[in-house]
Amino acid sequence: MPKIKTHKGTAKVVKARKNDYKIGRPGSRHNTGAKSTNVNRKNRKGSNLSKADQNRLKNLI
Repeated sequence: MPKIKTHKGTAKVVKARKNDYKIGRPGSRHNTGAKSTNVNRKNRKGSNLSKADQNRLKNLI
C-alpha cells in the first residue's frame, strides 16, 4: 500500500502542537493599513482548529 502524501498547502498554514493544531486568522495577509489596530493585533495571535477539523486534517499533515 502506498504512503499517504502530505498536503503541502495545508502543512504551510497549520502547525501541529501537543494537543491541537494552530492556524492563522483570515484577513491578516494584506491591506492591514486600512484595518483597525485591534483587528491587526487579534490576527497576530492566530487560533485553534476545531475538533471536527482536526479529525478531518489528521491524514493530510
